Amino acid sequence: MNSILEVTDIHTFIGQFHILEGVSVEVPEGSITVLLGRNGAGKTTTLKSILGLTPPSKGTITFAGEEIQGQFSYKIASKGIGYVPERRAIFRDLSVEENLKIAERKKGDLTKRADFIFEIFPDLKRLIKLPGGNLSGGQQQMLAVARALVADNSLLLIDEPSEGLAPVIIEQMIEAIHQLSDHTTVLLVEQNFIMASQLADRYTIIESGKSVKSGLMKELIDDEETIRRYLGAT
Repeated sequence: MNSILEVTDIHTFIGQFHILEGVSVEVPEGSITVLLGRNGAGKTTTLKSILGLTPPSKGTITFAGEEIQGQFSYKIASKGIGYVPERRAIFRDLSVEENLKIAERKKGDLTKRADFIFEIFPDLKRLIKLPGGNLSGGQQQMLAVARALVADNSLLLIDEPSEGLAPVIIEQMIEAIHQLSDHTTVLLVEQNFIMASQLADRYTIIESGKSVKSGLMKELIDDEETIRRYLGAT
């Protein structure tokens, strides 16, 4: 299987702090790959480094055959990478429709993608004129993901999609991400191992700023020693 994204031995500083000290991730095209690890391990910084928000000082990031490290974030995004940040970050005073509209990369993107978006997130069609701040936490998360679908992205970076959601909403989010992965490759950060194990085809574990293990999720599920050592869960 061809890889749409290859992150090789990246090192990233935030100020004087050496956050990533050698992270490598391979994301096969058409897959869902998850970054796992304890809080503060460097998972979110890895996503931001890919998008150029915290540019790596060393290492390479190759997307669709092109090295993209060192490029401006807007140029990286324009190549077909969508980003769903943690804590949703929607515009609370704008309507659902306006939140989606401003995510257009080209005029008419929303019109072209509306049927696809509302098939995955039917609640948003019903709430289209409601301000984002009036949505429930789960609906806001759906809107955050939907915004990344407005442009025709070939890779989605999704940070902690289950954070703060009730179990029944997490189940809906799992189903939604499965649906969108039929059309778009996904790299996500997820602290909820149960959700990650139900979603991902592959995994990479990050520990103290280094990638320490990667492979098939179906094999990790039965590897209790690795789960205890790096994730603190069974």
